[in-house]
Amino acid sequence: MPQERPFLTEATPAGEASAGAAPPALFDLAVNRAAAALRGLRPGSPEAALATWHARTRFARRVPLAAVQRALALKPAAGEWHWAGGPDGRWEAGKAPFP
Repeated sequence: MPQERPFLTEATPAGEASAGAAPPALFDLAVNRAAAALRGLRPGSPEAALATWHARTRFARRVPLAAVQRALALKPAAGEWHWAGGPDGRWEAGKAPFP
């Protein structure tokens, strides 16, 4: 059995840009799931881990990686927060209403 898993792709600059604007709810989901992935993985290099997550997550590829990174950079350090409001949204205290 081969060691490679062909359904997983490496992160590439071509996968960082989306073709069109994502709906606000999809943007919120991408930011919240990216934050959860980084929290769970606790990578040494968050940028590389985020790029890999973005490339491998089908729905997240519809949201530009740079936009997800900008939102994550604004996340408060302490407490539980979720992103709401699409690309022009903000971090709100508490759990996201949609996982």
